[in-house]
Amino acid sequence: MIPSLGGIQLAQLRPEHLQKHYADRLKAGLSTGTVRYYHAVMHKALSTAVKWGLLARNVADALDVPRVRRAEMQTWDEVEVNHFLEAAKETPYHVLFYTAIFTGMRRSELLGLRWQEVDLIFGQISVTRGLHQLRNGGYVVTEPKSVKSRRTIALPPSLALLLQEHKAKQTFERKLLGGTLQETDLVFGNLDKPLRPNTVTNAWRFLAIKAGVKVIRLHDSRHTHASLMLKQGIHPKIVQERLGHSSIEMTLDIYSHVTPGLQEAAAQKFDTLIATTNGFVANL
Repeated sequence: MIPSLGGIQLAQLRPEHLQKHYADRLKAGLSTGTVRYYHAVMHKALSTAVKWGLLARNVADALDVPRVRRAEMQTWDEVEVNHFLEAAKETPYHVLFYTAIFTGMRRSELLGLRWQEVDLIFGQISVTRGLHQLRNGGYVVTEPKSVKSRRTIALPPSLALLLQEHKAKQTFERKLLGGTLQETDLVFGNLDKPLRPNTVTNAWRFLAIKAGVKVIRLHDSRHTHASLMLKQGIHPKIVQERLGHSSIEMTLDIYSHVTPGLQEAAAQKFDTLIATTNGFVANL
């Protein structure tokens, strides 16, 4: 924000200054979500200035902030998931992609995961951070994007076993190199070097093509995880907690396309329960 707004005196700041800045950022290729984040930061700063008596009003209130365009969501069914994981089996990404689909974790959360956050005894993963690559090639570790994003995810038995085997393999590889596996080591990485996010995304796409399933985004593994759980009757609150959504309303809004089928199934189950309790089975 500083290059375009830093030279403007606080009292001289006008809505058109901010509006032009947001428009320029969008033209430069930033997403609407990032621009909205800029606006939230600016609005908060100007609100503080008003509170301290430095401004008479918050000029950010007068702006039309661009709406976030939600990317089209695609998911796999259980058959497609199995085909994909079978294609990934003999690749270095099998355990990573298996974990993505079976936990609903974000890419940054998976790449930043350390062994100290994986409890193989109680079968759970603690999500405490994310790893991102900068434009200069370096890496940065960030806090979870919200309070709810810091969460604990219960592991399915198959994934717990797979991670146990993965850890044993890493331990053996470290030993061959004369070292030991540390709890601070990354679960998914090239020895002491993190995986490149773009490389992981490209591998996901390549394997989807190889498996003969429709190509979806790596981020859609979260949607696949949630949709399959909801279709099996898992309570939306549990799905919300596993994905790290800020509220159950957000989960229900995103996966509203799954809800109608759940409503019908719930109605039939309720009818069957009452009918059975009363000694007869309804002719449905």
